[in-house]
Amino acid sequence: MFVDSHCHLDFPDYQGQLAVVLERMTANQVTHAMCISVNLPDFPGVLALAEANGNLFATVGVHPDNEDTPEPGEDQLVELARHPKILALGETGLDYYRLGERSVADMEWQRERFRVHIRAAKRVGKPLVIHTRSSAEDTLAIMREEGAGEAGGVMHCFTETWEFAKAAMDLGFHISMSGIVTFKNARELQETAKKIPMDRLLIETDSPYLAPVPYRGKTNEPSYVRHVAECVADLRGVPLARFGEETTDNFFQLFNGIL
Repeated sequence: MFVDSHCHLDFPDYQGQLAVVLERMTANQVTHAMCISVNLPDFPGVLALAEANGNLFATVGVHPDNEDTPEPGEDQLVELARHPKILALGETGLDYYRLGERSVADMEWQRERFRVHIRAAKRVGKPLVIHTRSSAEDTLAIMREEGAGEAGGVMHCFTETWEFAKAAMDLGFHISMSGIVTFKNARELQETAKKIPMDRLLIETDSPYLAPVPYRGKTNEPSYVRHVAECVADLRGVPLARFGEETTDNFFQLFNGIL
């Protein structure tokens, strides 16, 4: 009924807990989850989760926040992404939130990494999982310049404006709502969640981060994506079962029509 389109089950938070986490997914009607890669050294562990569990999938990519890590090459990403359990490239994108003493100009390495992911996604014919924080204008500019719409994908853990959502959807991208949408102070995001066309919506947890109400502040997990669904379905005034079915269909249609 529900799919968690973005989680990090390879993180230490779940060490020795995976069986229980998967059981709670089943109990909450969360049928599948996408395990997201954030660097290449840990990628084998992400892939191993997907290979060992029929209801888990994976991505390959290097998060824009990860600076001191092996840089991905375009050919390397293409080769790794050919695996049948790898459904997307990412998470990739831009993040200027932690500039510190650096300027935006100093983040050219991030912009180039983003371009490499887009080019690889287009070559291998798989979608992108895009992260953007404090970098909306540059994110959209690079997506346009590199023709990211040819690959398609999702703007994950969406917190930007409605105008940004429209621009991303114009490029062929989906919008994914996380537990943030359940927070009381997320009124603007809640209004955006009401406006997104139903066939462009996904839901996610970004586990272990950003647990939704009523678990805010605790370790997040895929079973909690049900609470994201409940919140957005209520905002939109649609039955939960229908919302779950449609966002699940969106997930499988976006990621190469699997299943």
